[in-house]
Amino acid sequence: MSPSSPLDLLRAATDVTLLAHVRPDADALGSALALGRALHQRGATVRVSFALPGEIPESLRGLDAGNLVVPAAEVPASSPLVVCCDTPAPARLGSLADRVEATKAAGGSVLVIDHHASNTRYGTHHVVDDSAEATVVLVLKLLDELGVPLDEPIARCLYAGLVTDTSGFRRATPSTHRAAARLLEAGVDPDRLAREVVDDHPFAWLPMLSKALGTARLEPEAAQGYGLAYAYVTLEAAADVRLEEVEAVVDVVRSIRDAEVAAAFKQQGPREWTVSLRAVGKIDVSAAARRLGGGGHRLAAGCTVHGTEEEVLAAVRDALAGAPLL
Repeated sequence: MSPSSPLDLLRAATDVTLLAHVRPDADALGSALALGRALHQRGATVRVSFALPGEIPESLRGLDAGNLVVPAAEVPASSPLVVCCDTPAPARLGSLADRVEATKAAGGSVLVIDHHASNTRYGTHHVVDDSAEATVVLVLKLLDELGVPLDEPIARCLYAGLVTDTSGFRRATPSTHRAAARLLEAGVDPDRLAREVVDDHPFAWLPMLSKALGTARLEPEAAQGYGLAYAYVTLEAAADVRLEEVEAVVDVVRSIRDAEVAAAFKQQGPREWTVSLRAVGKIDVSAAARRLGGGGHRLAAGCTVHGTEEEVLAAVRDALAGAPLL
């Protein structure tokens, strides 16, 4: 008889592949590494991977204390158990998406752990709760149910996801702070970790940011009259910086008071742009992102759109015009 619950799956696991979404953030990779370390300590063979980029983003390298991350090319075609972390749909796994269906076809199990409202329930088992502040919160609950003690490397991974997905605890609840306290008690150095993951940029970030903010525009009538602020990060502007620096642009744009929605258009190719959307609290940007083939949270979402700068902006304008109000 196959295990009947996610907890049964994890208790019985002997060979596990944990996947994060492409261009993993601290919540996705932190969730996979924290759970992976716990399962490795329980005797399982564990590998953690993601399709893109080809190596761990520099700001997140300190999370892989056990060297569990393997290149995408080394991920087997199927595994007895695949765990997909912080990934609402298989498409977000990139080239590793085929491992989901191959594992099912081979009689294996796919456990999806996620907090996105747009999750499509594509696994055989699910721990999905869109009220959770971060996927690491759901992983922490599973670790508690498994009876896994919180050592510092596990706590570090969980804290990284918690501090980033709550925007430095700006979207925190009392339970968020209780969880953070437990992680600090396990030995996490919050100042050092926040600097490594969030605040540590090379000087090249400043010229890139200058170029991006030079394109910034404000459209007060957009986003149903609540205002849209946006900026473009072209391939040329981003040539000398890491993914981390490009991803940080939207957090600068969102800091202005004049717009409900902030957007960063990040060029991936001649006619390909990834779009990061952030809202203050009035518009569900996850619904707008879903209309464009993406997804995310109500106040933080993203998608990939093809076209010229003007065409991509027009598509986002239209999607925001039809997004539900909160």
